[in-house]
This record gives sequence, structure tokens and C-alpha cells, in this order.
Amino acid sequence: MSEHLFNALEHKVDQLISRLNALEVENKRLRESEHRLKEERTQLLQINAQTQSKIEAMISRLKSLEHGS
Repeated sequence: MSEHLFNALEHKVDQLISRLNALEVENKRLRESEHRLKEERTQLLQINAQTQSKIEAMISRLKSLEHGS
């Protein structure tokens, strides 16, 4: 293989290694972000369920007050 072709191939391999490293860093960042978002979603679903229960309890109390009067 000529020196020129070898250098071109070596340059391409270096570019691929660099791109691979960048993609690994981005993949790690995205996985961490996904994990945080899943935790946030779980918390929001819990808050939503608690809020719904409180609203249903208030509606029941209002209905009982309405029927008690």
C-alpha cells in the first residue's frame, strides 16, 4: 500500500475513533437524562394521584354537606 493511501486510511480511522468517542459521551449523557426524566415522571404521576384523591375527597365532603343541609 502506498504511503499516501496508508496516511488517508489512518486519518479515516482516527476520525472514526473520534466520532465513536463523541457518540459514547453523548449516549451516556442521553441515558442519564432519560433516567432523570423517568424519575421526574414517576414523581409527577404520584403527585397527580395524590391530587386526584384530595379532589375526590373534597367533592365527597361537599356532596355530604349539600345533602346534610
